[in-house]
Amino acid sequence: MKIPPSTQSGYQAACRSYLGWLALVLLFSISVARAQTTKAVLLEDVYVSSEKGENGFPLVASGKTASLYASSSDWPGVLRAARDLQADINRVTKLTPTFTTDKAPSGKEVVLIGTIGKSPLIDGLVKAKKLDVSQVAGQWETFVLQVVEKPLPGVERALVIAGSDKRGTIYGIYDLSQQIGVSPWYWWADVPAKSQAALYVAPGPHSLGTPKVKYRGIFINDEAPALQNWSKEKFGGVNSKMYVHMFELILRLKGNYLWPAMWGNMFNVDDPQSPVLADEYGIVMGTSHHEPLTRAHEEWKHAGKGAWNYQTNAATLQEFWRGGIKRMGTRENIVTVGMRGDGDEPMSQESNIALLEKIVADQRNIIAEETGKPADQTPQLWALYKEVQDYYDQGMRVPDDVTLLLCDDNWGNIRKLPKVGDKPRAGGYGIYYHFDYVGGPRNYKWLNTNPLPRIWEQMHLAYEYGANQIWIVNVGDLKPMEFPISFFLDYAWNPDRISADQVDDYSRQWAARQFGPKHDTGIADILAKYAKYNARRKPELLDADTYSLATGEWATVVNDYQRLLAQAEAISPQLPAQYRDAYYQLVLHPVQACANLNELYYTVARNRQAAKEGYSTTNSLAEQAKALFAKDAEITRRYHAVANGKWHHMMDQTHIGYTNWQQPPVDKMPDVVNLPANKITKLAEPTIRAADYGSQFISLDAEQYTHAVNAGSIIWQRLPDLGRTAGAVTTFPVTAAPTAVPGGTSPHLEYQLTLAQAGPVTVQAYLAPTLDFNGSQGLRYAVSFDEEAPQIINLHTGMVADNGNKPWEKAVAENIILKTSTHTLAKPGKHVLKFWRVDPGVVLEKLVVDFGGLKPSYLGPPASTSGPAAPKATEAKGSVGQR
Repeated sequence: MKIPPSTQSGYQAACRSYLGWLALVLLFSISVARAQTTKAVLLEDVYVSSEKGENGFPLVASGKTASLYASSSDWPGVLRAARDLQADINRVTKLTPTFTTDKAPSGKEVVLIGTIGKSPLIDGLVKAKKLDVSQVAGQWETFVLQVVEKPLPGVERALVIAGSDKRGTIYGIYDLSQQIGVSPWYWWADVPAKSQAALYVAPGPHSLGTPKVKYRGIFINDEAPALQNWSKEKFGGVNSKMYVHMFELILRLKGNYLWPAMWGNMFNVDDPQSPVLADEYGIVMGTSHHEPLTRAHEEWKHAGKGAWNYQTNAATLQEFWRGGIKRMGTRENIVTVGMRGDGDEPMSQESNIALLEKIVADQRNIIAEETGKPADQTPQLWALYKEVQDYYDQGMRVPDDVTLLLCDDNWGNIRKLPKVGDKPRAGGYGIYYHFDYVGGPRNYKWLNTNPLPRIWEQMHLAYEYGANQIWIVNVGDLKPMEFPISFFLDYAWNPDRISADQVDDYSRQWAARQFGPKHDTGIADILAKYAKYNARRKPELLDADTYSLATGEWATVVNDYQRLLAQAEAISPQLPAQYRDAYYQLVLHPVQACANLNELYYTVARNRQAAKEGYSTTNSLAEQAKALFAKDAEITRRYHAVANGKWHHMMDQTHIGYTNWQQPPVDKMPDVVNLPANKITKLAEPTIRAADYGSQFISLDAEQYTHAVNAGSIIWQRLPDLGRTAGAVTTFPVTAAPTAVPGGTSPHLEYQLTLAQAGPVTVQAYLAPTLDFNGSQGLRYAVSFDEEAPQIINLHTGMVADNGNKPWEKAVAENIILKTSTHTLAKPGKHVLKFWRVDPGVVLEKLVVDFGGLKPSYLGPPASTSGPAAPKATEAKGSVGQR
């Protein structure tokens, strides 16, 4: 249930008090039961405990384990996952259950695992009416986990894991593994299992239902030098020995889809076992947006003949693509159709819609001929990436069964969504999203810069507009994107399960799964803050001039990181020793690295300023900067040493010294100044004073509104922790039609202000860099004071999401859109500033009322909290996301 923001503050406080009490009760209960997974408020069903409880099934008790059984006729991937469960029970209890497929189950308590229609064990239980699978059978990737009494002769009780299909059963197995305390990241981030002597499973039934997004996956891309060098050292290359770990991770995270590494790699050619094992594991394979018919781009370099040009070389390209489909056989794939230029470039100027439609038609003929069935029986996608979206907007169409894969702008802002009321497509719509990118205005590949609240907000848009067939995200080298990958795939399973104000709960739950409940709140706070701080300006975009020295902004940013570092370092020694490697990878390292990098550029800025003024501290600041540059390499070496060097090379990505979009070959020390003695004119650098952004302005965080006016079904919704402030504000539902004429009682926010002077003022609105996803003339909002007519402002005037477009490049580099309006106030005293809803999807982060005294800065001034012009908000802020 959503409580409208305009609800009275007393009621909100009472609710928060009650929820806080409820959370304590839940945490206490879980602690007493010693459950392996912390239950954040209502986010999951915890069904495994170390205490028997009422009718608990003894998976492990009194030094014994229940035996595991499956039918030998079940999917090989199911049997393999069952052996993983066998190993997982050992990881937790040091006891190993037997696992049998070749004889009838026997014993007082057993675990029965199988797929409906594929397992005689499960089908027999269903036929005997011992197991109800009415909510599971025939569904996509659905499982039920339930205790059954006297299921078979000689068996008193069974814990049954039954799946609707291969992955349904596999997800049931891995859900139990996670419940007993084995993290999906046990291998990829060295998260240890918490030791337990006993494991009891509540009777059930337990199920996660059917996933709301059908295909959910990751794209391993831009993998040089980090993943490339690591794989070569550890496995001899990007091969099946490496990929099996990736397949297992995706399944443990309840994903099902993978685009493999493609720059210099050929998934199907480099190691022919890779596609075989992917299919056995249960992974649906694909290729990226510019690699048609399962062919890696690199394959054309090796096997192609002539130009990558359909107008001049169609027959050769057709045979090349035909080979890809023939090689695919019956393995599960989503086949990419369409064509871009060679090397993921735009098509030539001569290309036209008719030609592209012919290419798709010819590709579908190849699919039908090689599979021996109609083309619409093989899943396909057409990615509307960059200029391909323009072809669609100009009228290009593909058959209805082909999924239209809509895309973001490579910076986490969705470019296009289906229109409300559009005729449904058999193939539906999907989203290709980015956590990592190579391209303009700057690569970002080093560390995680993706705060969960923003991922939630954009993918919530996608889900509400019906883009739910495919969600795939570019994760670069996979590490260090562990946390946002988890969230992306969990959210894709059921977006309805995590609301905007539960993202913080999710973070605490995730932290508890990796490190236990003792420090879950502190670790969740660190994970949220470092991504939030990095999103202000991605590390690759930083330089000495990013933040303002004059206002004290640079000092504030560095202090933010240093406080976060102190918090992260304080938790580390309190964790048991076996958690330290995982903690360094997932929590401490990114904070250390980013705190150091920001301090480096800050020190360079101070050095250059000191040199300009002739201060004696110039040279010592230059030496400090060099030491910080050396420390960056030291932090990388420490990362590469964790887990006995398991992740050597994973932090090879260069990140200091960018001069254009592409990475430098090596990290380069920023230029510093050394002054000769005869140039020093002042003895000391001036004392850095408190932050000073000037005078005669008011800064308002979006959520500091005095009153929120809703209308009809449209309500104002806080988005805790989104953006630069404690939270942002938008309107729900995001699919509601635009407000034709803002004014009167149409939806708006009111900010009551007491102003010391009359005259002209400028209102600066800081907005999340959302794009015009509905294909209008741009998203709009309106601003007014008191009873004046609202001024309608367009976020996207002159903006096109493409390299070279300066407004877009500025918006994504700064992760904000800043728009202004001007007003004239006739008198000082009390006024009401109104922010009006016009279009859906507009996300407000901050408003600044400027009388002309505001000094320039990157982030803008922090929220005003005192003085005669401070806002007088009458509604309390939420209790989460206060960062």
